[in-house]
Amino acid sequence: MTRLASVFACAAEKHRAALIAFVTAGDPTPAATGAILDALVQGGADVIELGMPFTDPMADGPPIQAANIRSLAAGTRTADVLAIAREFRARHPEVPLVLMGYANPMVRRGAEWFARAASDAGVDGVICVDIPPEEDDALGPMLREQGIAPIRLATPTTDAARLPAVLAGASGFVYYVSVAGITGLQQAAQSSIEDAVARLKAATDLPIAVGFGVRTPEQAAQIGRVADGVVVGSAIVELVGKHGPDAPAQVRAYIQSLSAALAAARKEVA
Repeated sequence: MTRLASVFACAAEKHRAALIAFVTAGDPTPAATGAILDALVQGGADVIELGMPFTDPMADGPPIQAANIRSLAAGTRTADVLAIAREFRARHPEVPLVLMGYANPMVRRGAEWFARAASDAGVDGVICVDIPPEEDDALGPMLREQGIAPIRLATPTTDAARLPAVLAGASGFVYYVSVAGITGLQQAAQSSIEDAVARLKAATDLPIAVGFGVRTPEQAAQIGRVADGVVVGSAIVELVGKHGPDAPAQVRAYIQSLSAALAAARKEVA
């Protein structure tokens, strides 16, 4: 069983959704990122999404855009991201690590190179925002060959005709982007999330994780009652932007609040 499958299975056994936490690699500096990742784990995050900084993060709102700018200004390069991942894996051998970002940094030196380098660094999955399922051969086969899960995005505009293409070749989990827009600015209505999760679960056995716009423990708990995972990113990135190298303590406390809410969410329903 892969690390991702194991984490989702363990969360299901505990009758809670998995907590997936995103931060941008190299923000505020490459040297400071490790302590922030450790704080995520200590706070109770089940899966870590490590953002690869890019000059044109088209799917991201102002907080993550700013994090990308801070990271690039600090000199972060793909080699630094992979080093951060490798060091994380050495410290946390059982915690799934997913790289999330855009095609250019992933394929610039060749998809084969990137897949091998990510595998060597202990990466479990990759989310590439701007390679559509129809162009899977640009990266997907190389990731699968290295045992890395290509994690696909589904959105409110993914209709029944296109959903099979999105799910074909997907593994790890399906990331449901709950709003048609950029990260961090709005949250979808709970009823629409419930409908979407039910539709996705009818089409795949992969875990369904919901993200975009999740900020408070209450929001996380609501989504966690129906989804297999809850993704939180912009709110964490804002803490890093505000506190810089002193962010780990703030991040840990925030993640603890989310983790506790997810642990209690389904018990409240029962």
